[in-house]
Amino acid sequence: MDWIDVLTSVARAAGSVALQHFRQDLTIETKTDGSPVTIADRAAEKAAIDWIAARFPRDRIVAEESGPSGPPNAERQWVIDPIDGTISFVRGVPLWGTMVGVLTGDTVIAGAIFCAALDELVVAAESAGCWYNGSRCSVSDVSDLASATILGTSERFPGKPERQQRWKALAQEAKLSRTWGDCYGYMLVATGRAEVMADNRLSIWDYAPLVPIIREAGGVITDWRGSSSFGGDAIATNRALADKVRGLLLDK
Repeated sequence: MDWIDVLTSVARAAGSVALQHFRQDLTIETKTDGSPVTIADRAAEKAAIDWIAARFPRDRIVAEESGPSGPPNAERQWVIDPIDGTISFVRGVPLWGTMVGVLTGDTVIAGAIFCAALDELVVAAESAGCWYNGSRCSVSDVSDLASATILGTSERFPGKPERQQRWKALAQEAKLSRTWGDCYGYMLVATGRAEVMADNRLSIWDYAPLVPIIREAGGVITDWRGSSSFGGDAIATNRALADKVRGLLLDK
């Protein structure tokens, strides 16, 4: 199976549907967790589900908006985040993306992020490398924190004030710190345009696609305890700064 081609196709199919609704007049609903959702999320998610179900009917699908579908005991599972960065999306900011990942058991074998408004796609598969708009990509080799760009979805770290202080200390050492992240921040790390991306809270559909993308690009992704298993949050870095950054950020 050429997972690079497969993930490219499904991510582009779903992201293109979301793009049709971008910067349009949308009704914004609020989910029980306080996050927004629109017809664009649901339409893009349906496009991805329909695409996968037509080609991989024996697989299970877990989607952010509609939940699980397909055989509950399937060997292979797909995860879908139709619009990661919905707040950016509804404000007309193009730094949002469609995320798709494929797992066998607990192993993520492929993942993709398609930022349709920017026409930027990064896709990776286990042992097949990481690819950005059709070309092989990799993390940067920046090894000096004073030359590094660090990114985070938010610097407030709600519920984790101790992380906020550690992040501020890291930002003081870095060359540049920016906080409009979501999936685009991880794309920047994987393509060598930033060195660090961190999130305080992630769901499985946010996290799983990132694992092969960062690793196949030569980087390191862990949770805030330093574990390579999914822990509900993430720190992604290039390899040169992995130890230094985690030494400053990890929960003790």
